[in-house]
Amino acid sequence: QVQLVESGGGLAQPGGSLTLSCAASGFTFWAYHMSWYRRAPGKGRERVARIFLGMQKEYADSVKGRFTISRDNARNLLFLNMTRLKPDDTAVYYCHSSYDDDYWGQGTQVTVSS
Repeated sequence: QVQLVESGGGLAQPGGSLTLSCAASGFTFWAYHMSWYRRAPGKGRERVARIFLGMQKEYADSVKGRFTISRDNARNLLFLNMTRLKPDDTAVYYCHSSYDDDYWGQGTQVTVSS
């Protein structure tokens, strides 16, 4: 049974940094693409970053140059390093696997405010 557990969210000041983690289990982690999504208050879910099997990476224009996605296949972990945070980055962040399009974890709240 697939399970994705996000952690690392919190309160950050504008210009600050946070690193999110996602612990995956229940599927062959290294064999699937992984993504980070976010849902801001009153908005729909937005894909922020994606990392493919071959380690190629894609980013939304809104985070390009500020966020970095990475994965540790040996430990079944996905990361999102977020720098130069902006108030518009405030959202609940979710990791997602191409193994199961319908599964979503509980997410982790990121709040950027002074």
